[in-house]
Amino acid sequence: MTTLGIAITGSGGATPDTSLDNDTLSQIVETSDEWIATRTGIRQRCLSGPEMPLSDLAAAAAREALEMAGLNPSEVDLVVLATSTPDDLFGSASRVQHSIGASQAVAFDLTAACSGFVFGLVTVAQFLRTGVYRNAVLIGADILSRWVDWSDRRTCVLFGDGAGAVVLQSTTEEEGLLGFELRSNGAQNKSLTLGYEPQAQALVEGLEVSQGNYGRIAMNGQEIYKFAVKKVPEAIEKALFRAQLTNADLDWLLLHQANQRILDAVAKRLNVPSEKVISNLARYGNTSAASIPLALDEAVRSHQIQTGDTIAASGFGAGLTWGAAILKWGGSV
Repeated sequence: MTTLGIAITGSGGATPDTSLDNDTLSQIVETSDEWIATRTGIRQRCLSGPEMPLSDLAAAAAREALEMAGLNPSEVDLVVLATSTPDDLFGSASRVQHSIGASQAVAFDLTAACSGFVFGLVTVAQFLRTGVYRNAVLIGADILSRWVDWSDRRTCVLFGDGAGAVVLQSTTEEEGLLGFELRSNGAQNKSLTLGYEPQAQALVEGLEVSQGNYGRIAMNGQEIYKFAVKKVPEAIEKALFRAQLTNADLDWLLLHQANQRILDAVAKRLNVPSEKVISNLARYGNTSAASIPLALDEAVRSHQIQTGDTIAASGFGAGLTWGAAILKWGGSV
């Protein structure tokens, strides 16, 4: 079987209309704009209302990506939704597939937390490279406000809601995914969790089952920071090596938008100048699997990213999981 390349031909993004700035957040927990901004770089975040389903955000981003790519939804073969917050525990990708009119596509969810988009990108690429499918939509979307402890100022200041999407197409021309590195370390799983909280329910005498719920996001911020600034540069360097490129070949560094301090530290370790680091963290906060495609879409639509630019994208987060992908942007606005 001939191995094909992939082209990234379209991007899209969607966020809720409601935003919460740091000053307003300080009315909920003991904090301040200065405290949040100096420690994280975040000034505000978008929040979904109680009636907004994740699938609506995801579908909106996907439609924008399809429009930019000039691809009819009926031509889509594959829809992958990277999310940790589906509307339905059985998954939301099929609902998105129906919503965007991709009637011929197979759809499934993929969960790798804040690394989900990068893991999804590599997963989709395998289907396209083998020729099994030709056209795919990859969406990263999360509504973390559903699971935030709004009394915990260590975590509630960080997270926002959003969705980002890309269209990927098989090609015999220039390759769009030049190299990648994916990693996991379950030994550090407790550093960032959103755990199930079991409650025993008796069915008959001597037989109980669990009928609990999920809790709230819990994070050891210091451990996550140390993990990210060490492991992310390593992953990017390995991906660059596989792409037969160096740091100097990069036009852009696009990291998961978790904390500006992490972005700055990773860029410094890689010797990437600050003007090459893409950041929209101040406006959206940490949108988990949505953060990379959402920032990518903004940079493309503002003509910051140009056709043919080389991008190092890296996600990192719960699991713990992390990964990097060296991309060549193939679309145009």
